[in-house]
Amino acid sequence: MAFEQLDLPLGGVSPPTEPTRIPRTRRVFVNRHLRLGQIDWVGFDMDYTLAIYNQTEMDTLSIQGTLSKLASRGYPEDVLRHISYPVHFPMRGLLIDKRHGHVLKMDRFKVVQKGYHGMRELSKEEIRSLYQHRKIRTNTGRYHWIDTLYALSEATLYAGIVAALEARGTEVDYARLFTDIRECIDEAHRDGTIVDVVMNDLPRFIERDPLLAPTLHKLRSAGKKLFLLTNSRWEYTEKMMTYLLGDAMPEYPSFRHYFDVIIVSAQKPTFFQERRPLMVRDGAEIRPATLPLERGAIYEGGNLLDVERFLNVSGDRVLYVGDHIYGDILRSKKESAWRTAMIIQEMEAEVLAHEACRDHYAQSAQLEARREELEDQLRFYQQRFKDLTRQIDESPRTMGGANGSPDATPPVRIDYAVSFLEAERARAKRTVERIRGQLRAVDADLARIEREVDRHFHPFWGSLLKEANEVSSFGDQVEEYACIYTSRVSNLLGYSPLQTFRSPRDLMPHEL
Repeated sequence: MAFEQLDLPLGGVSPPTEPTRIPRTRRVFVNRHLRLGQIDWVGFDMDYTLAIYNQTEMDTLSIQGTLSKLASRGYPEDVLRHISYPVHFPMRGLLIDKRHGHVLKMDRFKVVQKGYHGMRELSKEEIRSLYQHRKIRTNTGRYHWIDTLYALSEATLYAGIVAALEARGTEVDYARLFTDIRECIDEAHRDGTIVDVVMNDLPRFIERDPLLAPTLHKLRSAGKKLFLLTNSRWEYTEKMMTYLLGDAMPEYPSFRHYFDVIIVSAQKPTFFQERRPLMVRDGAEIRPATLPLERGAIYEGGNLLDVERFLNVSGDRVLYVGDHIYGDILRSKKESAWRTAMIIQEMEAEVLAHEACRDHYAQSAQLEARREELEDQLRFYQQRFKDLTRQIDESPRTMGGANGSPDATPPVRIDYAVSFLEAERARAKRTVERIRGQLRAVDADLARIEREVDRHFHPFWGSLLKEANEVSSFGDQVEEYACIYTSRVSNLLGYSPLQTFRSPRDLMPHEL
């Protein structure tokens, strides 16, 4: 009996066009192996983690709220009113040099590679003379890191005011200016100038992610326990979390039902370093917390060791999700065994820019291979030039001619040999000069491509996570302290709660 061959795949079973991979903009990226099946508790920061802010609106509000306070400190109002504040100028991972008034970007080796004074880009010569001839110590009072999205407006204001005051001919105390900006922004947050506006118009400032609630529900359904650990006060936390989750799913009457423990006013990174007591809020009353912790209760303060004890969990069974390298990620990794996930809002744009530059990267790889080939040729012909020069210098003619013995080489043959060597040396010299010209052309092409790549990522600073061929200082911290990273919490929805996240093979240069 003959059987007819069926076409595969079978219709309706596995449509050939059905995508099977999560889009790269929504993927979770892995620095260190992480088995979610071995995680019992998942903790979340709130601001810039569960709550994704509209960065342009937040920066504009922060700048506006700070200007009047700067004016009250004596800064000229006519200048402050008419300054152009480019809210898209800064990015995370920048360094403020308060001595010279510069905003800088460093690579993973803490070498400054880009910089601006006001809105003027620093030349390579300026950067080299100020920062590259000796190691700079970024942990001194001279420098300040811009490592959170919250702090971007500080860099915007600093660059804008420096540029405006110097254009007016005003002498600027760069350190005093930055201190005033920092203090005024903090004051604007404390007195409600910023927070009250956000709380009264949450849709303007906050992106309500419809996939956030299903993500938390999926984790809970898999047996994970969830906790909220935020520096924000209870009043702000309650309003924000109600907006994000309050009516998102009928299974949860309020946002409190998503979390087994809620801790506000945590004062991270102090939370990871000092033994502040954990308190429980009962209306207006605050009292010390006792075991067992109550689901739905509101706790304040606390510290790492007590919270681990209260939760009855070892640090390696906790995954903490946050956005702040220092407050959420670095300190938790240095002071505990907590596993860490970093939320990097900029990742979606970063991934899209990387995809758009694939042709540029291919061209760069070809040029770098060509440069390596040319450098090998250059070394060969430079050495040939030296060897020929040595042979000419050691020839009998250049040493005073033949010595008259019967076995001496005739002068004609000596002259011919030396002339041949000199011709070969001239040819080697021309080859060296030609190769050097080709290397200069390759370097110019690579520099041009690097500038084009930078413009795809950020018009001023390039990639958030890279600097030229190196990882940036920000990217270095992400690699070192974040087990996994992604653009938003809801990206976890695409993965199993028992997912094993595996890091890629880490290659050293000799393995490439």
